[in-house]
Amino acid sequence: MTDKKGKKRNFRGMSYRVVQVANSKNRSKLHKKGQIWLKENFYKNIGWDNVVNLYQKIEEFIDNYQLEELTLEELFIEADKIGNRYLTNQEINEYNQRLSKEVNEVAEEIDKQFSETEIEFIDFSQNTNIKYKKKHNQKTYRTVKL
Repeated sequence: MTDKKGKKRNFRGMSYRVVQVANSKNRSKLHKKGQIWLKENFYKNIGWDNVVNLYQKIEEFIDNYQLEELTLEELFIEADKIGNRYLTNQEINEYNQRLSKEVNEVAEEIDKQFSETEIEFIDFSQNTNIKYKKKHNQKTYRTVKL
């Protein structure tokens, strides 16, 4: 498509037809629910403004799908990355030092509450002194407490 001055229009370096084809391909990748939503909200793949709006909306749906597939840990990491963009290096270092101090205090408290100093070894050798009736293809294990 051309604008009023006769210049070819493009969107992110793509011509009208290339954006239309991309919309068709990406629309088919959407969940049925998303495709129905686009239709109900009158997103069309005809007309320059409509094609661009449809492209952006499909992109938004696909981005949301990627976030839905992330594990909780990956979401926290992603949120941390976004949050760190707005902090200076000094603020990040101060936060990490405070976090490290807190973690060490928690570890010390856990050691106080659960001060088990007894070490347990498991003997996986076949030569055990205990005589159990051994079933075919069954291993026996013996634990030794110190």
